Amino acid sequence: MARSHATYWAGRGVVRGAQVVHEHEGAPEWWHATIRRLEAWTDTRSAQRGLDLVRRWGAIGVTLAYLTVGVQTAVFAAAGLIRMPYPRFFLASLPGAVAWAVVWATIGFGALWAAFALFTTSPWALAGALVVVGILVAWLLRRRARRRADQGAAAEVQAEV
Repeated sequence: MARSHATYWAGRGVVRGAQVVHEHEGAPEWWHATIRRLEAWTDTRSAQRGLDLVRRWGAIGVTLAYLTVGVQTAVFAAAGLIRMPYPRFFLASLPGAVAWAVVWATIGFGALWAAFALFTTSPWALAGALVVVGILVAWLLRRRARRRADQGAAAEVQAEV
Protein backbone atom coordinates (compact mmCIF):
# COMPACT_ATOMS: atom_id res chain seq x y z
CA MET A 1 0.00 0.00 0.00
CA ALA A 2 2.81 2.42 0.82
CA ARG A 3 4.49 1.98 -2.55
CA SER A 4 1.29 2.29 -4.55
CA HIS A 5 0.15 5.41 -2.70
CA ALA A 6 3.59 7.00 -2.86
CA THR A 7 3.67 6.34 -6.60
CA TYR A 8 0.18 7.83 -6.97
CA TRP A 9 1.27 10.99 -5.13
CA ALA A 10 4.45 11.18 -7.20
CA GLY A 11 2.25 11.20 -10.31
CA ARG A 12 0.12 13.94 -8.81
CA GLY A 13 3.30 15.85 -7.96
CA VAL A 14 4.48 15.64 -11.56
CA VAL A 15 1.24 17.21 -12.75
CA ARG A 16 1.43 19.94 -10.13
CA GLY A 17 5.10 20.58 -10.89
CA ALA A 18 4.36 20.88 -14.59
CA GLN A 19 1.60 23.38 -13.80
CA VAL A 20 3.94 25.46 -11.65
CA VAL A 21 6.63 25.48 -14.33
CA HIS A 22 4.06 26.47 -16.93
CA GLU A 23 2.68 29.26 -14.73
CA HIS A 24 6.11 30.55 -13.64
CA GLU A 25 8.62 30.51 -16.44
CA GLY A 26 11.24 31.77 -13.97
CA ALA A 27 11.66 28.30 -12.45
CA PRO A 28 15.26 27.09 -12.17
CA GLU A 29 16.71 25.02 -15.01
CA TRP A 30 17.00 21.89 -12.86
CA TRP A 31 13.25 22.03 -12.37
CA HIS A 32 12.64 22.26 -16.12
CA ALA A 33 15.07 19.36 -16.67
CA THR A 34 13.24 17.26 -14.08
CA ILE A 35 9.89 17.91 -15.75
CA ARG A 36 11.39 17.02 -19.16
CA ARG A 37 12.71 13.70 -17.77
CA LEU A 38 9.33 12.89 -16.27
CA GLU A 39 7.58 13.80 -19.51
CA ALA A 40 10.00 11.49 -21.34
CA TRP A 41 9.05 8.70 -18.90
CA THR A 42 5.38 9.15 -19.78
CA ASP A 43 6.31 8.36 -23.40
CA THR A 44 7.64 4.92 -22.49
CA ARG A 45 5.69 1.80 -23.44
CA SER A 46 5.07 0.83 -19.83
CA ALA A 47 3.79 4.28 -18.89
CA GLN A 48 1.51 4.35 -21.92
CA ARG A 49 0.12 0.94 -20.99
CA GLY A 50 -0.56 2.20 -17.47
CA LEU A 51 -2.21 5.38 -18.73
CA ASP A 52 -4.34 3.43 -21.21
CA LEU A 53 -5.42 0.97 -18.52
CA VAL A 54 -6.43 3.71 -16.09
CA ARG A 55 -8.18 5.75 -18.77
CA ARG A 56 -10.13 2.72 -19.96
CA TRP A 57 -10.94 0.98 -16.68
CA GLY A 58 -10.54 3.73 -14.06
CA ALA A 59 -10.62 2.52 -10.47
CA ILE A 60 -11.09 -1.11 -11.57
CA GLY A 61 -7.78 -0.82 -13.44
CA VAL A 62 -6.09 0.25 -10.20
CA THR A 63 -7.56 -2.75 -8.38
CA LEU A 64 -6.49 -5.17 -11.12
CA ALA A 65 -3.01 -3.64 -11.33
CA TYR A 66 -2.15 -5.25 -8.00
CA LEU A 67 -2.42 -8.63 -9.72
CA THR A 68 -0.07 -7.75 -12.57
CA VAL A 69 3.68 -7.83 -12.87
CA GLY A 70 5.54 -5.13 -14.75
CA VAL A 71 2.76 -2.58 -15.05
CA GLN A 72 1.82 -1.93 -11.41
CA THR A 73 3.98 1.15 -10.94
CA ALA A 74 2.91 2.59 -14.27
CA VAL A 75 -0.78 2.21 -13.36
CA PHE A 76 -0.34 3.81 -9.95
CA ALA A 77 1.65 6.71 -11.43
CA ALA A 78 -0.90 7.05 -14.24
CA ALA A 79 -3.72 7.35 -11.72
CA GLY A 80 -1.86 10.30 -10.22
CA LEU A 81 -0.98 11.77 -13.60
CA ILE A 82 -4.60 11.83 -14.74
CA ARG A 83 -5.54 13.20 -11.30
CA MET A 84 -7.86 10.39 -10.25
CA PRO A 85 -9.52 11.61 -7.04
CA TYR A 86 -7.60 10.23 -4.08
CA PRO A 87 -10.65 8.77 -2.29
CA ARG A 88 -11.43 6.76 -5.44
CA PHE A 89 -7.79 5.61 -5.73
CA PHE A 90 -7.73 4.68 -2.03
CA LEU A 91 -10.95 2.65 -2.25
CA ALA A 92 -9.75 0.94 -5.44
CA SER A 93 -6.44 0.04 -3.85
CA LEU A 94 -7.96 -1.72 -0.84
CA PRO A 95 -9.29 -4.84 -2.61
CA GLY A 96 -6.24 -4.88 -4.86
CA ALA A 97 -3.87 -4.83 -1.91
CA VAL A 98 -5.86 -7.58 -0.17
CA ALA A 99 -5.73 -9.70 -3.33
CA TRP A 100 -1.97 -9.11 -3.64
CA ALA A 101 -1.51 -10.08 0.01
CA VAL A 102 -3.49 -13.29 -0.50
CA VAL A 103 -1.46 -14.19 -3.59
CA TRP A 104 1.82 -13.49 -1.80
CA ALA A 105 0.73 -15.29 1.37
CA THR A 106 -0.30 -18.40 -0.54
CA ILE A 107 1.69 -18.79 -3.74
CA GLY A 108 4.66 -16.65 -2.69
CA PHE A 109 5.24 -18.23 0.69
CA GLY A 110 4.41 -21.65 -0.75
CA ALA A 111 7.17 -21.22 -3.33
CA LEU A 112 9.63 -20.06 -0.65
CA TRP A 113 8.82 -23.03 1.61
CA ALA A 114 9.08 -25.41 -1.35
CA ALA A 115 12.51 -23.97 -2.20
CA PHE A 116 13.58 -24.27 1.44
CA ALA A 117 12.38 -27.87 1.62
CA LEU A 118 14.16 -28.67 -1.65
CA PHE A 119 17.35 -27.06 -0.32
CA THR A 120 17.25 -29.06 2.91
CA THR A 121 16.71 -32.24 0.89
CA SER A 122 19.34 -31.50 -1.72
CA PRO A 123 21.05 -28.17 -2.42
CA TRP A 124 21.90 -29.52 -5.89
CA ALA A 125 18.23 -30.15 -6.63
CA LEU A 126 17.45 -26.55 -5.70
CA ALA A 127 20.30 -25.32 -7.93
CA GLY A 128 18.97 -27.45 -10.78
CA ALA A 129 15.44 -26.14 -10.29
CA LEU A 130 16.74 -22.56 -10.31
CA VAL A 131 18.64 -23.22 -13.53
CA VAL A 132 15.49 -24.62 -15.15
CA VAL A 133 13.46 -21.61 -13.99
CA GLY A 134 16.20 -19.28 -15.27
CA ILE A 135 16.19 -20.95 -18.67
CA LEU A 136 12.39 -20.73 -18.82
CA VAL A 137 12.42 -17.02 -17.93
CA ALA A 138 15.16 -16.30 -20.49
CA TRP A 139 13.18 -18.17 -23.16
CA LEU A 140 10.00 -16.23 -22.35
CA LEU A 141 11.83 -12.88 -22.39
CA ARG A 142 13.50 -13.68 -25.71
CA ARG A 143 10.16 -14.76 -27.16
CA ARG A 144 8.55 -11.51 -26.02
CA ALA A 145 11.41 -9.45 -27.47
CA ARG A 146 11.09 -11.32 -30.79
CA ARG A 147 7.34 -10.71 -30.86
CA ARG A 148 7.86 -6.98 -30.21
CA ALA A 149 10.50 -6.81 -32.93
CA ASP A 150 8.14 -8.54 -35.34
CA GLN A 151 5.35 -6.09 -34.44
CA GLY A 152 7.73 -3.16 -34.97
CA ALA A 153 8.78 -4.49 -38.36
CA ALA A 154 5.14 -5.03 -39.32
CA ALA A 155 4.30 -1.48 -38.25
CA GLU A 156 7.19 -0.11 -40.39
CA VAL A 157 5.98 -2.07 -43.40
CA GLN A 158 2.44 -0.84 -42.79
CA ALA A 159 3.69 2.77 -42.52
CA GLU A 160 5.52 2.44 -45.86
CA VAL A 161 2.39 1.18 -47.61
